Amino acid sequence: MLSGKIALVTGAASQAGLGFATARKLARAGAQVWLSDLAGAAATERAAALCAEGLAAHALPHDVTSEASWAEVLGAITAESGGLDVLVNNAGIAVLHATPELTPMDWQRQIDVNLTSVYLGCRAALPLLQARGGGAIINLSSVAGLVGIAGASAYAASKGGVRLYSKSLAIEVARTGVRVNSVHPGVIWTEMQQVAIRDNPAQYDAINAAIPMGRMGEPDDIAEMITFLAGDGARYITGAEFVVDGGLTAQ
Repeated sequence: MLSGKIALVTGAASQAGLGFATARKLARAGAQVWLSDLAGAAATERAAALCAEGLAAHALPHDVTSEASWAEVLGAITAESGGLDVLVNNAGIAVLHATPELTPMDWQRQIDVNLTSVYLGCRAALPLLQARGGGAIINLSSVAGLVGIAGASAYAASKGGVRLYSKSLAIEVARTGVRVNSVHPGVIWTEMQQVAIRDNPAQYDAINAAIPMGRMGEPDDIAEMITFLAGDGARYITGAEFVVDGGLTAQ
């Protein structure tokens, strides 16, 4: 499905995270995958696990908020692999405070990691994708980029920005062969969610009860959507948003 394609997935160091699940899915579909993360050593461990499966995977340390770091990462990928076909902007953080408790520093950090990093990555990767005749950019937003969530104003602002930035960029580059789409996960059983439930175990049943399908999603549910959007089966899809939330925002 993705044989011969070269893909970069940011924020891929967490074993139970969306980034690693996506990198694994892309690699199993035939892509040569690069995993990047601020936690470079952990990303290297994840890449080694994929290589142990006989898959093509590499890892790089990466500060997605730094223009210089993007240049270094993409330069290394180009030198080793010859270019780039798929960019998955997955790296992100959640700063969950109501506005009165949300400091300007908290706000700016959320915007830098979740939104500005997407702009930096897309801007840096576009020449590489276009040089290979086109490609796919998949930007991770959230259901918080579609509906309001109390206590998540900075997170929602950043993810809403990713949604509309993706649409605007898709229009800008549509005739160059580059497709740009956003994916909007609901409540997914990632490491971050597991830690939150350990701290507040009573929330587990309440969260599942609020989801029409009756359960949280798995990282592979998101990875499947991203892999589809990366492949030729999505060749006429750009500027679109894909909600993977078990029906949560349909209510």
